[in-house]
Amino acid sequence: MSEKSYMGLTRDGTPWEPQFVTALDQNACIGCGRCYKVCPRDVFDLVEKEIDEDDDAYDDYEDDVVMVMSLKNAGDCIGCAACSTVCAKNCHTHTPASALV
Repeated sequence: MSEKSYMGLTRDGTPWEPQFVTALDQNACIGCGRCYKVCPRDVFDLVEKEIDEDDDAYDDYEDDVVMVMSLKNAGDCIGCAACSTVCAKNCHTHTPASALV
């Protein structure tokens, strides 16, 4: 079998390698939905996260849950990295396609 290659070229001929989303830090996520809105695929989902009573970051919250993003279908990621470009909290971890083959 031949090894898969995900390397490509931009319009001007510059080499480009997709950076697939492999993790999302829900502790840093504020649930703004920017990554969800910019993603051209069905990769993200907004979910409830229970608040840990000992977490000082949530002292001002009256609810027991907050909304955060999760990876709904990471396998649907096309490697454009638009999600990390719009994320104000740097929640996304990307891995080069060559490291996943």
